[in-house]
Amino acid sequence: MSQAQLRRVLQPVAQESTASMVADSVREAIAVGDIPPGAQLTEIELAAQLGVSRGPLREGLQRLTQEGLLLAIRNRGLFVIEMTPDRVRDMYIARQAVERAAAEQVHVLDPVGSGARLLAVIDEMRERGAAGDESGVADVDREFHEVLVELSQSPRLAQMHGTLLTETRMCLNALKATYGSHEARIEEHRAIAQSFVDRKPRLTDKLLVAHMHDALKRLRAD
Repeated sequence: MSQAQLRRVLQPVAQESTASMVADSVREAIAVGDIPPGAQLTEIELAAQLGVSRGPLREGLQRLTQEGLLLAIRNRGLFVIEMTPDRVRDMYIARQAVERAAAEQVHVLDPVGSGARLLAVIDEMRERGAAGDESGVADVDREFHEVLVELSQSPRLAQMHGTLLTETRMCLNALKATYGSHEARIEEHRAIAQSFVDRKPRLTDKLLVAHMHDALKRLRAD
């Protein structure tokens, strides 16, 4: 292909827009609980905190509204969604579908190597737990499931999982206080990882379903 043809085909790479950076910043604040569920967002305050004009701010918040993280109420404004029982249940149904599909692909591709990588994540979770770092344990919990989907090598599954990530993190923050010990949480994940090493796809599927059901049960109790 000639240089002239390349110039016609390839376009300059666009830098990340201000609106996109606004959406990323606010999404992260919602995920970690700095902006709690049910909180009302005020454009003037957010614009000042983020150092942006109202135009890009509104565009960024509109993206989060389309993602379902913000709720626009007429004549009242924008609010962070509440993690209601129905919303949590629906989110875990979606997560279960994505992660079971991802696990199936992992067993086809490289179950032993993938299981070893997941067990390494468990080691980090155990270290955080031993140090009494509850937030760190929750972070590694999320990382375990991100890595699981990543190992499926499916861009579509990763994309779908990504849309659930913020709500997942909101739920995991709530789960911190519902485990009797870090070991219970660690063991659930270790068993899933080991089932890949042992090449037992049916067991993996069974454990993932049980793990999701257990998470829902804990959240409802909380």
